[in-house]
Amino acid sequence: MTTRYAALLRGINVGGHKKVPMAELREVLTELGHRDVATYLQSGNAVFTGDSDDEKALAAALERAIEKRFGFGVDCLVRSGAYLSAVADACPFPAASLEGKQLHATFFSEPVDPERLASIDVSAHLPEECRLGDRVLYLYAPNGIGRSKLAEELAKPSLFKGVVATSRNWNTVVKLVELTRD
Repeated sequence: MTTRYAALLRGINVGGHKKVPMAELREVLTELGHRDVATYLQSGNAVFTGDSDDEKALAAALERAIEKRFGFGVDCLVRSGAYLSAVADACPFPAASLEGKQLHATFFSEPVDPERLASIDVSAHLPEECRLGDRVLYLYAPNGIGRSKLAEELAKPSLFKGVVATSRNWNTVVKLVELTRD
């Protein structure tokens, strides 16, 4: 059985740090035996067809291959097209009527207990809002993430300690859904 996947790399090509050229990322994925490899933007989004159904093993293999090729570690999440489609369908905000910069999804390596968010007074940040889903946090920031005080609070390292997290704006989520459709 083959599956379309998206690989979400965390923290690459930002401010000149952890440079991973997309052509080389495509090569790495191809060398791992994946097919129909493509990248999207320069911020660490790749799609591929793979034979495994083990997302964690796929991510671990990609992390090892990146470290071997580039000499530094990069956290990676691998998610199936079906999962990404379910994330888009489950969005608690009116995504179709919002600009992509107003809505973000933070993907997690594992389910996150809502208790982790108990220290944040979300109502103090209205009209900004966030909601947890299946290994994802949806963030509505009407003035963009760069001005979002709620995003600042959500970015505190202690909040999701021990969990790999990487965010994408909604335009990217929609494009990844499209690119991973079987």
